[in-house]
Amino acid sequence: MRLIRHPRATPAECRNAVAVIGNFDGIHRGHMHLLEHARDLATARNAPWGMVTFEPHPRRLFAPDLPPFRLTPLRVKARLLQSLGVEVLWVLRFNRALAGLTPEAFAREVLHEGLALKHVVVGANFRFGNRRAGDVDALKQYGQSFGFGVSGLGMASAPGQAQEVYSSSLVREYLQAGNPTRAALLLGRYWEIEGRVHHGAKRGRELGFPTANILLGRDTLRPAFGIYAVRVAVEGAPGEGRRTTRWLPGVANLGISPMFDYAEPLLEVHLIDYQGDLYGRHLRVAFIDYLRPEARFDSLDALKDQMGEDLRRARATLAWEDWQGNWPASSFLPLRPGET
Repeated sequence: MRLIRHPRATPAECRNAVAVIGNFDGIHRGHMHLLEHARDLATARNAPWGMVTFEPHPRRLFAPDLPPFRLTPLRVKARLLQSLGVEVLWVLRFNRALAGLTPEAFAREVLHEGLALKHVVVGANFRFGNRRAGDVDALKQYGQSFGFGVSGLGMASAPGQAQEVYSSSLVREYLQAGNPTRAALLLGRYWEIEGRVHHGAKRGRELGFPTANILLGRDTLRPAFGIYAVRVAVEGAPGEGRRTTRWLPGVANLGISPMFDYAEPLLEVHLIDYQGDLYGRHLRVAFIDYLRPEARFDSLDALKDQMGEDLRRARATLAWEDWQGNWPASSFLPLRPGET
């Protein structure tokens, strides 16, 4: 997958492409529907295809004091898109200059002159340009003027009693409510936090449950604090290639650990039946099930007893699961898209 950081830097082989445009935080199943449409159009035209997205997220520019909310930092987003077969990823710097472009200027200077797109795919609620003044109808008009086609796709929804629309906001709500399973159904995979293992106070080792400690990114969403059954991808294990990934069962505490009152939330992961040094290694932690909230205990012995119970429940939770790392989107209920 080609990563392009500036619209004027698009090489000849990536021009005249079909591209999806949007923030696409989460890369959930609604986003996958748009990507699938773009891929099919590109295949029919023998053209390259990809995504145009923005960094930092526009929310961070306009509301810098917002609590952390990102589901997929750029590194995670790029990996997911590559796994879906995306050929080109344009990451445009979202600053005051870009935000201040009129809808017409954005269509002309960025999409037409800069990226040289032949066709764009957007969701029905897509807005662009200064003060979000442009909508899908305006984009179609500019496309006719500047020579690129536009597909506006309706919101996809998950079948069921609630007929929930796939949305990043809804995924965040489920994660913050301690429901990673429902979030996974909307995402098409388990939600993950990833990072490098740091040295900690080694309290877990003293209690008989050594943990790998991962700091949360500045923008990474804080799901419900508590204990989770998790699967952990250990990349580049000793004696294996750097690109080798193994998924191992685990139990994790995410939060401030009321017994010790951490100043900042921390993800502490205990890998079940694992022996080895993880310091400095990069881990991906997939949240499978929420076991309980964080709690303060009367003694360290009481805490240790509860950690043993958490481990038992995590084993039981993970035992029934037919784990595949990333669930393929095709394993979920079918989408019900509409096109406008």
